[in-house]
Amino acid sequence: MSRRLIFHVDANSAYLSWEAVRRLQHGDRLDLRSVPAVVGGNPETRHGIVLTKSIPAKNYGIETGESVFSARAKCPELIIVPPDYYLYMQCSKAFGDILREYSPLVEQYSIDEYFLDYTGMVKALGDPLETAYRLKEQIKQELGFTVNVGISSNKLLAKMGSELKKPDMVHTLFPEEMPYKMWPLPVEELFGVGRATAPKLKERGILTIGDLASADPRHLKLFLKSYGYLLWNFANGRDASSVRPDRRVLIKGIGNSTTIPFDVDDRQTASLVLLSLVENVGARLRQAEYLAGLVSVSIRNKEFYSYSHQRKLFMPTDSTNKIHETACQLFNEIWHQEPIRHLGVRVAELCTNSLLQTSIFEENIEKQRAMDRAVDEIRSRYGLKSVMRASFLHSGLSCVAGGTVTEEEYPIMSSLL
Repeated sequence: MSRRLIFHVDANSAYLSWEAVRRLQHGDRLDLRSVPAVVGGNPETRHGIVLTKSIPAKNYGIETGESVFSARAKCPELIIVPPDYYLYMQCSKAFGDILREYSPLVEQYSIDEYFLDYTGMVKALGDPLETAYRLKEQIKQELGFTVNVGISSNKLLAKMGSELKKPDMVHTLFPEEMPYKMWPLPVEELFGVGRATAPKLKERGILTIGDLASADPRHLKLFLKSYGYLLWNFANGRDASSVRPDRRVLIKGIGNSTTIPFDVDDRQTASLVLLSLVENVGARLRQAEYLAGLVSVSIRNKEFYSYSHQRKLFMPTDSTNKIHETACQLFNEIWHQEPIRHLGVRVAELCTNSLLQTSIFEENIEKQRAMDRAVDEIRSRYGLKSVMRASFLHSGLSCVAGGTVTEEEYPIMSSLL
C-alpha cells in the first residue's frame, strides 16, 4: 500500500496580499507587498492591532498582534490598510475552488489555509512535487497571490513543512526528513506549542523540537498533563487524522469592535455604531452557516473604563436585525450615559443553521433571512458600500465596521485531533 500524500497550502500574508491584488486590479501602481504595509486597526485613529504585515514591514521589527500605534512608531511611513472581510471571503473561496481541481478531498482549515489529500492522484496528475509547483503557479497566475505548499504523509508534517521558509515556496517534510529539517528548530515553532507552553519546556532544558521528541513522555505529562503527551507525538511527527472535506471550521464565537474617532454621547449614534458592527458579525455568521444563541455588548468610555453585558436568545439566529435589536437593548441597560470611545459586539453559543425552527413569536423570519443573504451576495460581488441602510446617509459613520477573523474563530488544534 502506498503511503499517504497530504498537501498543506497556505496563502502568504493573506489579508495584505488579497488587498494588494485588488488594488493592482483597479489600476493602483503600488504593490502593498513591496513596501512597509500592514492590515489592521484604523489608519486615522491608529487604534487596533496588526493582523498581517508585508516583508518590508517585518524588516522594521513590526510584529503581528502589536498595536498599530506601536507599528507606526517603528516605521513612520507605514501604510495601514483597514480589514475587509467580504474581500477575504471571496479570495478564500476562489483559493479553495482551484485546489479542488487537484483532489476531491480538500479541507478548509482556516480562511487562508487548506489541506489537500493527494493520495491516489499520482497516476492522474503526476509527481506530487511537480504538481505542487504547478498548483502554486496556477494560484499566482489566476488569483495574483502566492502560497506555500507543504507535502508529507500526514497533515501535521505537511503544515510544519509549509512553514519552513516563506514566501512562494514548496517544501517536503516526510518522517525521514524530520531529523535535519524539523528537529533542529526552536521548540516554539512546533505546531501546538504556544506562548504559555514554550517557557515551561525551556525551563526544563527542552529547547528544540528534537529535544521534545527525545524527551520522556511520562515526564512531560507531569507538568503538561495529557497535552504533554500530545506534543511529544507531534514532535515525533505522529498524526493519523484524515482530510475531511465536510469538516466545519470550528468557531467559538464571532466578535467585532471599533474605536470611534469622536465621543459618542447619544443613543442614536451608539445604535448606528452597533449596527455597523452587527452588519459584519451577521455576515460572518451566515457565511460560516451558524446561528448565535448569545449576544454580548462591550463599552469602553473615554477614561478607558470597560464594562459589558450579555443575554441568551430565546431562539438562535443569524439575523442582522435581531442581533442588532438585542445589542441595543443590552446597551440601553448598561450605558452610564458617559461619552464612549469604543464599542464591541460578540455572538457565541453557536449551533448549525440547520437547527433553525420557526416560532409563532417570530414574524417574517424567512423574508429576513432572504434579505440578509441577498445583501451578503451583493456586497461580496460589488463591495461593502454597494448596499447600505439609509440611516447611515450623512451620519459620518461607515455602514459596515471592522471585519477581522480572530484566532478564537479558528482554534489551531481543532483540525488535527
